[in-house]
Amino acid sequence: MSSRSTSTSRSRSSIMNNRSSIKELIAQLLLLISLTSGLPGIECFQRFSEQPTYTEVNPHEDALLTCKVIDQRGTCSWQKDNKPVGIYPKKYEWAARPFSSNGVLHLDLHPPPPMQIAGDCSLWIRSATLDFDDGLWECQVTASEFTTQDALTSQPVRLVVRVAPQRPRLEYEGAPLPPGHNITVDAGAVATVKCASHYGNPPATLRWYLGDQEISPIHPQVNATEPDNTRTWSATSVVQVPAIRERHGDTLRCIAYHDNYEAKSIPVEARMDIKYAPTIRLIGSPEIDLEEDKDALVLRCVADANPPASIVWRRAGRSEIASSQETLQLRPVGRRDAGLYTCQAQNSVGISEQLSVQLDVKYPPKIVSAGPDRLTTAPLFSPAAFECVADGNPMPSYKWVQRISHGSKYVERGNEARLVIDNVTYEYQGEYECRATSYINGQERVSISDPVSLQVVGAPQVLRLHPSMHTVSVKRGESASLTMVVCADPRPLRVAWEWGSLRLEAGSGVDRFHAEDMLQDTREDCYLSTLQIHHTDEHDSRPYYLVVENERGTDRHAIHLIVEGTFAEPLEMSYLLGVAGGCMAAIFILICLCIYAIKSKKCCFKGSTGYKSSDKDSEKADLKSRSDSTSGPQGDSIYTTPAGFHHHQQQQQQQQQQQQQQHQQQQQQAAAAAALHAASQHPQQQYPGHGSPEAMKFKVKIYETACLQTPIKIEITKPGGQSGTKNCND
Repeated sequence: MSSRSTSTSRSRSSIMNNRSSIKELIAQLLLLISLTSGLPGIECFQRFSEQPTYTEVNPHEDALLTCKVIDQRGTCSWQKDNKPVGIYPKKYEWAARPFSSNGVLHLDLHPPPPMQIAGDCSLWIRSATLDFDDGLWECQVTASEFTTQDALTSQPVRLVVRVAPQRPRLEYEGAPLPPGHNITVDAGAVATVKCASHYGNPPATLRWYLGDQEISPIHPQVNATEPDNTRTWSATSVVQVPAIRERHGDTLRCIAYHDNYEAKSIPVEARMDIKYAPTIRLIGSPEIDLEEDKDALVLRCVADANPPASIVWRRAGRSEIASSQETLQLRPVGRRDAGLYTCQAQNSVGISEQLSVQLDVKYPPKIVSAGPDRLTTAPLFSPAAFECVADGNPMPSYKWVQRISHGSKYVERGNEARLVIDNVTYEYQGEYECRATSYINGQERVSISDPVSLQVVGAPQVLRLHPSMHTVSVKRGESASLTMVVCADPRPLRVAWEWGSLRLEAGSGVDRFHAEDMLQDTREDCYLSTLQIHHTDEHDSRPYYLVVENERGTDRHAIHLIVEGTFAEPLEMSYLLGVAGGCMAAIFILICLCIYAIKSKKCCFKGSTGYKSSDKDSEKADLKSRSDSTSGPQGDSIYTTPAGFHHHQQQQQQQQQQQQQQHQQQQQQAAAAAALHAASQHPQQQYPGHGSPEAMKFKVKIYETACLQTPIKIEITKPGGQSGTKNCND
């Protein structure tokens, strides 16, 4: 009895505790509602926090349509296809219902009738079926009060009860295509194929594949309800496949995707059977000259056709068929086999083109193109490229050469069809030729392209071509010429030589140094700049820098001068004496002629000779006219006889002894002796006689010159052979 009473008291105590907990919860809810909506001056309108969304469910499975409301004070309800839906246990139930267990508050506290919790209008659809539950659903909430007008209606959402569609099938040319059949179409046409899937909910998703590549339909797939069952759908997709020979034998597949398929997808496929005319190719064409009675020739004519084609070999100039097989064999070849052979294939669709092979024919190389252009302009230090294309059998080898200075000298720049200059400098400027070379029976054949030009533009560049340009060596005392080549396009604006702290502009000089103006080099856009250093000394040994500038930049480069310690070797003494003697003789003759010109009016021919002044003047005029008509040089117009010269030498010796103490007379006497000595170098035999006017003229000149000196006797030979003496004092 005591144990029963104890358990009963415990049960009552538990029930009392649960009731008190429920009361406390209800009190808290009422307090919350009064705080949020019961206070004066606060207006709260109910609104959706979550609306139902598109939902799919398998047959006989439960589906949850979620609908939640903030500040709900109205009543929840649902509509399907614009018709209200009631709450039915085990079919349509609220998603949240309170219940309690072991003193803790839970949902579903009071099973049926269910109790909807404020703010949650979600609905469970139990054991969904296509006929009853598939459709458009809406969540609705009545207004809080008739004055607030805050009633809610969600967007209609579709609840889909899945139904697996039938297997897809293909249709071609308006008729179903049975499994295992091909899609036969002529090349060049377009095959239009349709794929359909019926009685699915939702409709199946259709995709196309040609081989392993997915292709697109001509328009998006079309979904429509089935006429005999509007709850299910048909899916249709159409694709167009251009019929080209490369797609012959490919597999065209349509794959239907649906979640209610066991494998999630079901394919249907057909093979593309494309008919096309044959095309052919030759195998075994000779690559070298075939030698008679030694080499064999095996040619194959391979045809690609659908349906298969027949092949015919023919020889030009003959009516009979050389072979009706794929292979043509000539074992061994002879000169009678030389000629043009053609191959052709034919099937029900069409006939192929003819392919031919010519035996024993080689041709020298021929350049098709060289460029890209006749003139290529490249900035300095940039890349440039030339391409050469040549045709030849056998295939020619290539060589690119650069012509230097518009002459016959060439520099090889490359041995491939494509010439690439990674870093263009002015030494690459000029004309280029492509040479294609091949050998036919051991003989070289060369084809040369038209020249293409490379024009370089940029900053100046002092060429650094040869080591000899880096150093100049001279001996002490010699002159040094320092020359460097500079290239620039546009032309240099400033050119100068620098050494130490000195700078010398081109065209200027200082002391022993002179910078010459630039001279045009043989190369285009290249110039010579020279620094002249006279009477070099060992202190001149140093680097000398050439500085060049144009509007695109500057370049600076050094050339080293080395002055050796010894002086330059002197010239040979005999050579120097000869040059000095010649100069002195020329000066003496010039002095004598000048003295004669001044003193000619003071000649001492005055009476004792028997000549009259008028006679002498007439003779001089006559001699002058004849002398002017003589073709010989004036220096050769003075001559004397050997006898007269010998006698005059004796008189000169006597005269020199008498005038040794008179300085002025010695100078005059020396001049007369020099004139007589010059006359002795021209023998008399150059003229026809002693008494010729030419001889007389010379004697008069000697006499007049001698008369300028101290008194002496001179032998005079008159015209006609008469002789006599004349004293200058007379």
